[in-house]
Amino acid sequence: MDDFKSNYEEEDIYLGKTLNIIKNNVNKEEDAINPKLSKLLKSARDMWEEGAHSSYEFEKIPEMNQYLQELKSHERDYGSTIKKIDRYNRMLKSPYFGRFDFIERGELEAEKIYVGLYNLMDDTENDIYVYDWRAPLCSIFYRNELGKANYRSPIGVIEGEVSLKRQYKIEDSKLKYFFDSSITINDEMLQEVLSRNSSPKMKSIVETIQKEQDIAIRDTENELLIVQGAAGSGKTSIALHRIAFLLYEGLKSKLNINNIVVISPNSLFSEYISDVLPELGEENVKQLTIDNFIENEKRQQQMESIISLQGKKEFFIRLESIKFKSSEEFVIILDRFIEYWERKINPFRDIYYNGKIAIKADEIKNMFLNNKINMPAAKRLKRIENIILEKIHSMRKARLDTIEKVVTAVTEDHILEIKSFSRLLAVKEANRLMKYIKGFTEIEELNLYKGLFNDRTLFYRLAKGLELPASIEEIINYTKEKLNRHVIFHEDELSMLCMKLKLRGNDEFGEIRQVVIDEAQDYYPIHYHIFNLLFKNARYTVVGDINQTLEKPGNEEIYEYINHIFNKKKSVKLTLNKSYRSSYEISSFNQKLIGKTDDSISFDRHEAYPQVKAADNLQMLNENICMDINKFFQKGYKSIAIITKSQQEAENVKQQLQESINVVTLNDKSYKNIRGSAVVIPAYLAKGLEFDAVIIYEVSKEKYKSDFDKRLLYIGCTRALHQLVLYYVGDKSNFI
Repeated sequence: MDDFKSNYEEEDIYLGKTLNIIKNNVNKEEDAINPKLSKLLKSARDMWEEGAHSSYEFEKIPEMNQYLQELKSHERDYGSTIKKIDRYNRMLKSPYFGRFDFIERGELEAEKIYVGLYNLMDDTENDIYVYDWRAPLCSIFYRNELGKANYRSPIGVIEGEVSLKRQYKIEDSKLKYFFDSSITINDEMLQEVLSRNSSPKMKSIVETIQKEQDIAIRDTENELLIVQGAAGSGKTSIALHRIAFLLYEGLKSKLNINNIVVISPNSLFSEYISDVLPELGEENVKQLTIDNFIENEKRQQQMESIISLQGKKEFFIRLESIKFKSSEEFVIILDRFIEYWERKINPFRDIYYNGKIAIKADEIKNMFLNNKINMPAAKRLKRIENIILEKIHSMRKARLDTIEKVVTAVTEDHILEIKSFSRLLAVKEANRLMKYIKGFTEIEELNLYKGLFNDRTLFYRLAKGLELPASIEEIINYTKEKLNRHVIFHEDELSMLCMKLKLRGNDEFGEIRQVVIDEAQDYYPIHYHIFNLLFKNARYTVVGDINQTLEKPGNEEIYEYINHIFNKKKSVKLTLNKSYRSSYEISSFNQKLIGKTDDSISFDRHEAYPQVKAADNLQMLNENICMDINKFFQKGYKSIAIITKSQQEAENVKQQLQESINVVTLNDKSYKNIRGSAVVIPAYLAKGLEFDAVIIYEVSKEKYKSDFDKRLLYIGCTRALHQLVLYYVGDKSNFI
């Protein structure tokens, strides 16, 4: 019998044993599910029947707590069983994807380590049949070739030697093929995975994690991990797999899903990535966008506004205003302004009550400025308000007596009416006094912010020593005019949010210990100050690509700001140069588009070269696009995108095409099932997404001419996996 046949039989037998263990475990858990459900329902019924039904039944509260604890215990037990069954059912389809044989130093025999999504143990023999990919030992599979290897275990570094590496394709419990490789992950496996058509949802990359990606995923030493990665290098996947790894490690560090938050560019992207963690066997963590903290103009509205202003003078002013108000210099101005307001502007006043001074303005101001424990201004003012009210409270009876004497002197009504009327006057007087006190104990950020731009002399005094943009006068006038007309832009919202957090403090996210920030290049210094104020106790994973910026040219400076603002003791920046999304031809086209020959390397997957097609008019352009889309669907592509410049254009294109083909628009509020339909989406919303085929709509010289346009175009083109087509009417853009 030749080696391959012998190995195949050996592997087939091992797969059969593994599947039997999984099936036995499924049966065992399914047998346990009904009794556990019965216990849960009985516990809930007992709590209802025997527990307190009124908040006044104080004597039953201890008993109620006991019932509640028992109910929670049964809920956890039942939920844990459901999760186990789900995991085992996932494992039945493909229990593992890799194996390596490792001889630990000092041992005589190699141990066969099978790598899969989850651990699997044979309880009868206490043998581990499959190791969870996140286990320390499994780092060898991703990082080492044949020969000497080591891994970091809880007891220290374990050294040894890898004698075999093998990869598997198992589908629906059947072994399709396997092959041996010296370097993980072998190009054959990676080619097969990357050649698959795209899904409407992001998928896990656990079978194909590369060495440099694994280093980022498993980093636990650094409080700040920055990953700069080329388009398609797997940055977002790495961040999500890192969350899964940290949750696995969290069994020791007590980290759970409630301690992690992901900052996504928009809610559409949040939905796009929502399947990855469940696919890895973990619950989804909390996902937020910057818009969650904004009341007026949202990020998408800001982008649409910028695009609509192109060709107008206001376009330049708006971009300059965004850049300045988001800068480190402006954050310093805000800090100085807050300090100036505390010392000079806030109108502390004497408090008079019943004809006497209850507390003087100087005394109030001294209490406010005496801030030894670094308490936020709003909390200090609330404390002062309470002190004033306590002082007044002790004087209330004397004041009521005074009011009654005055009322008695001017009326001869019944004594009860005098008392009632006097109390009414006292209440009205107290309300006026409360309003007077709140005039200096409550903070209104919008009025404060307006004051900064309304007082030009103060603005320049606060900006002394800072480098201001050449257009600063235009920015001040522009902002003042808009704010006075009650127009609050997204960038002003961010500034006021930063002020609010500095003035009021924030305790809402105290339990968050790990923050993942995606599309890091789109955020400015002010964003990172906001994140630092929101998530004070967190470590950070920051992933981005400086070539995919929007309003500003990208450079490595943003990572320096991040390091400076977060100011962590241990931080590291990793660079991922290899792109796995687009074919070699599309990647080469994209590099020429932005005029860069950077260090990025395209995975060696060759497909059709991007096409640039002219049309005589928009009607012909639309007809040709419809024909292309039908061809792409016939070719077996599952996800096709028409990428426009703006959301408004996307809506117009949908109207023009929907009679000929199935087409939907995506915005940051929905991600519907798009199977069988082409998607029309603006470039800025397509960030992070990927599609089998991409059509860029109307790349004419008139439409794509500024640096801002070039960046939008680059983002759109980098979404394509297998096919890229650019259409135009008239003259094509000079960027192509």
